[in-house]
Amino acid sequence: MPTTLAASIRRNARMFPDRTALRCEDHSLSYAELDHESDRTAAALHAAGLGAGSRVAYLGKEPTHYYDVLFGCAKTGAVLVPINWRLTAAEIRHILADSTARLLFVEKEFLAAVEELAPALPDLGRLVVLEDLETWKSAAPISMPQTAPLGPDTPVAQIYTSGTTGLPKGVVLAHRTFFAVREMLDRAGLDWIDWRDGDRSLIGLPGFHIGGLWWAVQGLNAGVTNIALRSFVSGEVLRLIRDEGVTTTCMVPAMLHMLTTERNATPAHFATLRKVVYGGSPISEALLGRCLALMGCDFAQIYGLTETGNTAVCLPPEAHTRGGALLKAAGRPYPGVDVVVTDRHGEPLPMGSIGEIRIRTPARMTEYWNLPQATEETVDDGWIRTGDAGYLDAEGHVYICDRIKDVVIVAGEKAYPAEIEKALEGLPAVAEAAVVGIPDDRWGERLHAVVVLAPGATATPRTLTLGLRTALAAYKIPTSWAFADSIPRNPSGKILRRLLREPFWADRDRNVG
Repeated sequence: MPTTLAASIRRNARMFPDRTALRCEDHSLSYAELDHESDRTAAALHAAGLGAGSRVAYLGKEPTHYYDVLFGCAKTGAVLVPINWRLTAAEIRHILADSTARLLFVEKEFLAAVEELAPALPDLGRLVVLEDLETWKSAAPISMPQTAPLGPDTPVAQIYTSGTTGLPKGVVLAHRTFFAVREMLDRAGLDWIDWRDGDRSLIGLPGFHIGGLWWAVQGLNAGVTNIALRSFVSGEVLRLIRDEGVTTTCMVPAMLHMLTTERNATPAHFATLRKVVYGGSPISEALLGRCLALMGCDFAQIYGLTETGNTAVCLPPEAHTRGGALLKAAGRPYPGVDVVVTDRHGEPLPMGSIGEIRIRTPARMTEYWNLPQATEETVDDGWIRTGDAGYLDAEGHVYICDRIKDVVIVAGEKAYPAEIEKALEGLPAVAEAAVVGIPDDRWGERLHAVVVLAPGATATPRTLTLGLRTALAAYKIPTSWAFADSIPRNPSGKILRRLLREPFWADRDRNVG
């Protein structure tokens, strides 16, 4: 079996040359065409002086050429750095500078913002407009160059995830990230996440997240047909599932909520679905009940981090049929994945005791890019410290209770209070601020800000929101506000977020959305 993305796409081009690999709107590529086009992209990257270890950034939505670029990078040993197109110019500048990306593929929609940033990015030698991708490739030699040997541990992607310092960190992922889980399930004979002949997979999550990139690559590795989205519009997705005969997909609960509340949604729209995989944030029992009733298919929940290479724990379909308290579990570790719950000193705790969840998985990241200390703090002797608090039951199911770290997950997007507080305190009217996550029935969680105004200053939620728009992506901007005389802090000056969160979570059975 292949152990690199390059070998995988070449094998599938031989086995299923005429099968549609990707379809997005009115454009599609067969497996033979995807292999050929990514060969041309690899040759053009090589001609531009990019090879093993070079960082290649991508800023745009995800029609078929996103995967052309992905496999082109994989074939040369270059590392793809996908950028969340929802980010502000300042956030994009940080990722481009930190990654030392030498080439950026960019859609015209985002070109003007990038051109303004380019003078401050000395490493960025070239911009390739995606609408002109064919012209760029045509100017390069046709033959594939000799490349450095690729292996399972060769880096292939660098995904930026926010951190408590307020600056996103580049999580470096190797080829093995995209093969480990399927190999472990195959060896154990389990079909928790499975692929069948004739499957048509909808890529519901964006590829700048590990969930979207991992899911898309799983379908492409399996040789099935994949339906890509430029963006998630629930009414259009509903039509695609029905008209394209989608059999399997992966989404976050907020997306499932939008689908189940679409005015025209009926069971007929989901008649071809056999399995929905969901994750990114916990799902409410009410939403899961609506999904089961309307979609009438199997459901599997996954839990993991970018640092664990996406999913490390799964609640398989049979657990959903058992129902009851088990539906509150994140799932069980895959075969070959270990989970332990520890105290603050790293010592294992007994079953049922709440502590920090640590995960050991062969799919884990290789490092945080250029951050050895942060890597050492997160990876402890092969164990990933998740920052999530939870416990294990007698059957090994993992239950998530709260977050040790302060991350708030809004519709599957991570937002860190420290980053938002820093932006708020940069506004002239704000003396200090605290941000916490509070429950939201649609998005799982939303951001709530408590603000102390500077002496003599005045502000409203609207003026503060407007002030943040140039500094933060929209999903990081609080949607509810409170003004206070002071922020509660402990003797060392740390914000007592628990006190700010408690009133909003008092009637909930877990402190995550």
